[in-house]
Amino acid sequence: MGRTTKFATVLFVFAALLFFSPVLSAQTGVTTHTGALADGATYLIEVPANWNGTLFLYSHGYVTPGSANPATDVGDPATRAFMLGSGFALAGSSYATTGWAIQQALPDQIAVLELFSKTIGHPKRTIAWGHSLGGMITAGLIQRYPQKFDAALPMCGVLSGGVATWNTALDGAFAFKTLLAPGSGLQVVNIADPIANLDLSEEFLAVAQSTAQGRARIALGAALGDTPGWFTPLSPEPAPTDYASQEVNQFLWDQQVDFPFVFAFRAELEARAGGNPSWNNGVDFREQLAKSIDLPEVVALYEAAGLDLNSDLETLNRAARVSADPPAFEYLKNNIVYNGQIDFPVLTLHTKGDGLVVVQNESAYRHVVDEEGNGELLRRDFIDRAGHCAFTPAETIAAVEKLLDRLKTGQWHDRTAAELNASAAALGPAFNIFASSSGAIVATPPAFIDLIPGPYLRPFDLGDDDRGHGGRDNGHGDGNRGGNSY
Repeated sequence: MGRTTKFATVLFVFAALLFFSPVLSAQTGVTTHTGALADGATYLIEVPANWNGTLFLYSHGYVTPGSANPATDVGDPATRAFMLGSGFALAGSSYATTGWAIQQALPDQIAVLELFSKTIGHPKRTIAWGHSLGGMITAGLIQRYPQKFDAALPMCGVLSGGVATWNTALDGAFAFKTLLAPGSGLQVVNIADPIANLDLSEEFLAVAQSTAQGRARIALGAALGDTPGWFTPLSPEPAPTDYASQEVNQFLWDQQVDFPFVFAFRAELEARAGGNPSWNNGVDFREQLAKSIDLPEVVALYEAAGLDLNSDLETLNRAARVSADPPAFEYLKNNIVYNGQIDFPVLTLHTKGDGLVVVQNESAYRHVVDEEGNGELLRRDFIDRAGHCAFTPAETIAAVEKLLDRLKTGQWHDRTAAELNASAAALGPAFNIFASSSGAIVATPPAFIDLIPGPYLRPFDLGDDDRGHGGRDNGHGDGNRGGNSY
């Protein structure tokens, strides 16, 4: 199995977005419109006979370069059946390209809206929603085209923005190469051969996992991105002090999900941007670790391995740094970074144990929205489960119903996790299901949880940048300033 195919398969299992349900997939009285946009992107529009005037515009997630790229208008068949059966129209495009396709996705999605209005009629309400990179696109759509929408539901979204996301990825890659592959040909930026680079990274990763010292250093690299120590969606979360299990799960995140992005798919972004858009100048890795949710694990594993954590942190802080290419940085900032200006209700949904788009993304978005004085328009819900976009249809529908209630009543009825779980459970067994790692459909109870995530470790947002005052970013400083000892 090829590297990108392997990654896509693993991500599919985590997301549980395409499980087969023959009863729920059947739908009558639905008019389907398909075709191509001017730039070659395809579109899919579905309108039920009892359309209630509300359109949900769906933005799909990252498609690995070279993979099939069909138009998609919903995340899974069960949710599709519920939405169409409830009178909602669905629409979405494929985007003209795969990979980090923000630049193409935003206008393509707007083109679908315009086509919908010409073909079917102007919706009474339009709600943007999407998963993963599609959650990022959803937030980008409502920022760039606020007049087109009435509400939004970004799910498992890359809501820290492009600059912060790839800076965070650089931190983990930089620590991995510096401590576990020094002097090697492993490339953390300006990647010339993505597949060979990924192969090399996984060779070093496998060697490191075979020793206590290597496992401690894997944990340190994971900690710089707040990677959770929880991997399989339907598994119990490891105990807070079960550091060995946490590290094994972080190894699995690296091996099966994160390293393809860090050491291979970055090349696709760099080709788009015309260079490297990321930097770690001025980053104090000691400070970064101090803020990480994984700090206790790293300290414990270093002590067990007989390693000096201070020495490794000093090695990182003294290592030659990486600078961004200014035009590439500008490209990534445009595709896309957030300014916190939302004009209508936005509800986000995220799993606690997401190791690809960590739950702290929600903190980054919350911060910039609050800075602009729009906090009352934003609400966040969380699912107590590992995996990326690992939601049941019932959890998704419960979130949709909460957002619709806000539109109907004009106020958030902030329900507890227990109340949301009761609403999801009431949808019945056809919607409370999940695809296990083997592909089997498993009855799965709803798992909403009351959670306040920690801060995002490398934030970057537009802040006042659109007014010419520079963006907020904790990655630019006066160099390495020292700090606490561990």
